[in-house]
Amino acid sequence: MTKAQSSTTNPSVLWADIGVNLTDKQFHDDRDAVIQRAREAGVCWQLLTGTNLDESRLAIELAGQHDDLFATAGLHPHSARFYSPDLEKEFRELLRHPAVRAAGEMGLDFNRDFSPRPDQEAAFEAQLALAVEARLPVFLHERDAHERFQPILKTFRDDLVGAVVHCFTGSKTALFDYLDLDCHIGITGWVCDERRGKSLAGLVHNIPDNRLLIETDAPYLLPRDLPEAPPKKRRNEPSLLPWVGQRIATLRHQDVETVAAMTTANAQTLFAAR
Repeated sequence: MTKAQSSTTNPSVLWADIGVNLTDKQFHDDRDAVIQRAREAGVCWQLLTGTNLDESRLAIELAGQHDDLFATAGLHPHSARFYSPDLEKEFRELLRHPAVRAAGEMGLDFNRDFSPRPDQEAAFEAQLALAVEARLPVFLHERDAHERFQPILKTFRDDLVGAVVHCFTGSKTALFDYLDLDCHIGITGWVCDERRGKSLAGLVHNIPDNRLLIETDAPYLLPRDLPEAPPKKRRNEPSLLPWVGQRIATLRHQDVETVAAMTTANAQTLFAAR
C-alpha cells in the first residue's frame, strides 16, 4: 500500500467509484489484487465501464463475479463508425443483464475525431434511444463537443431515467448547462492536476451535493499530486479514489466523510437495480 492509499484509508468511510476500466489490459496480471486494494481503501462500490461490445461483455462477466462490482454497456464515440443494426441488437441484449446499471459509455469526442462526427452523432442518438427503452441512466462522454452534445442530450433528457457526464473537464457554461438538464457530474483526479485541472478545481464547488459523483477512470488519469508512485508506476487504480475525494472535499470546503457519504449515496441511487 502506498503512502497515498494509507493516508486516506478509513474503514468507516465508504466510497463509490463510478468509472473504472477494470477490464483494461493494464490490470490483466493483478486484477484480483487491485479489487482487494480498493476494498481495503473503503471503495465499496464500482461501476466498470463498457466502451465497445467486447469490453462491455467482459465488464459484465467480471461484475457477475463480485457483489460490489457493476457494469455499463455501450459504444465509445471513438468507435462510433462501427455502430450498426447488428451491433445495436447486441447492445439491446446486454442492457437487459442485471449487472448492467447504465447505458454507455456513449457521446461525442470532437477532440480526437477517431470517428467521423456524423457517425458519432448517429451512434449517440441511437444509444440514447436504447437507454430510454431499457429504462437505464446514461454514462456520457463529451470532449470539445458541448455545442452539439447538449442539444442532442436535451432532446432525450425528459425520457431518460438519469444521466452522468463522466469525467467532466469542461467550462462553467457547460457545467451549468448539464446541471440545468438535471445531470450528475463525474469528477476525476483531473482536479489533482495543478496544470490542466486548475479551471475544473475552481468549478467543483458549484455542483450541488445531490449531483456530485467521483471516479478514478482507472487506469487513466492518475492524480499528479500523489506523494509517491502507485504499485505500478503511472497506472491509476480504484484504491486511489479516496485521494481524489479528499481533494474534492478540500475544494468544496466539506468534510471528507460528508463527500464520501453523499457521493456513494448518489451513485447507488442513480445506478440502482431495476
